[in-house]
Amino acid sequence: MTVGRRVLGRGAAALEVSAQGLGCMGMSQSYGPGDDDESVATIHRAIDLGVTLIDTADIYGPFVNEELVGRALAGRRDQVQLATKFANKVGPSGERVIDGRPEYVRQAIDDSLRRLGVDHVDLWYQHRVDPRTPIEETVGAMAEAVQAGKVRFLGLSECSVENLRKAAAVHPITALQTEYSLWWREVEAEILPAARELGIGFVAYSPLGRGLLSGTVPAPDELAANDFRRMTPRYAGENLEANQKGVASLQEAAEARGVTAAQLALAWVMARGDDVVPIPGTKRRRWIEENAAACGLALTPADADALAAAVPEAVGDRYPDMSHIDR
Repeated sequence: MTVGRRVLGRGAAALEVSAQGLGCMGMSQSYGPGDDDESVATIHRAIDLGVTLIDTADIYGPFVNEELVGRALAGRRDQVQLATKFANKVGPSGERVIDGRPEYVRQAIDDSLRRLGVDHVDLWYQHRVDPRTPIEETVGAMAEAVQAGKVRFLGLSECSVENLRKAAAVHPITALQTEYSLWWREVEAEILPAARELGIGFVAYSPLGRGLLSGTVPAPDELAANDFRRMTPRYAGENLEANQKGVASLQEAAEARGVTAAQLALAWVMARGDDVVPIPGTKRRRWIEENAAACGLALTPADADALAAAVPEAVGDRYPDMSHIDR
């Protein structure tokens, strides 16, 4: 099995990465208790398999996920494409605060490099768009980090088409990271076409619907008390019941191919274009091995369309509070 390679961005903004990445957030938050030793072993196993796009953020933990990833990459930094993010902060009452002010941007990259124990990152995203700060100012400050050699390429996450165009006019953008999966395809209407028009690669987070598309997630009341999914509308009541029917259709299609539901769901995302790179998250070696094997499963356009027709899109919002999503 070969994971393969893909290119995010074009021209001077082109970054070659693995065809599938590894999202590291769940190693430190949102999905129950973590195990740092197993998480480090999972990152090492990913690299061994050819999964070299490693994704973290300063808010994960907060802060401790970058430190964990940094420890895992000690001695292996040159084997990966390291991506991190800034702009999400925790306010005094635990609320989300989005900060894109240039002075914070400059501080954030230095703090991330220190926690990661590296002298540069390959891809640096604005994690959420700050509605109080013009994106041109934020990206302008991010570009300073590129000029200083602290960052190789820039990205944005959950960014509207309007702000994507504004950002790209300031500095080349290599990647847009936004949720995209078999059961959430809203990006196909405007976001993905705009990214392609601008030559911006697409990094799909939550390509397994926060695990539900794998068919292995327990009932909400069986999840850990601090599991983020307990608060997610998609996992509540009638929404969950409707969404599980879609998962059943996916599992049936996967069984017919002799693969797992997770593998088929990941193959579907990768079939959406060579400029699309999913970053499923996991904190266990067994799942990174299963996920990476999806790279060997090729779907024709007809296969992908048939699967999309068989699996309805999710019912319920992606987050309990959608106000942080730039639309």
